[in-house]
Amino acid sequence: MKTLLTALVLSLPLAGFAQSVDKMTSDTKAAADKTASDAKATTDKAASDTKASANKAADDTKAAASHTKKKAKHSANKAADDTKAAADSMKK
Repeated sequence: MKTLLTALVLSLPLAGFAQSVDKMTSDTKAAADKTASDAKATTDKAASDTKASANKAADDTKAAASHTKKKAKHSANKAADDTKAAADSMKK
């Protein structure tokens, strides 16, 4: 009986240690999974922000080009009108 109790008492710390190792392994895996998840979320956000910035830059460039085109067209029409007016005044 004494031998049985001694064996039982001696095996308890080992069982506790094995459970501790399993818990540490589980905790380490959970921490690694969370780190990977956080890294992916950060990367996805950075990619999204970069895409939004690129789209805004493209829209701004397109708007500036449209504005420049309108100004050039207006200037060309004004120059044509001025030239026509000068020609008309020379005819008189």
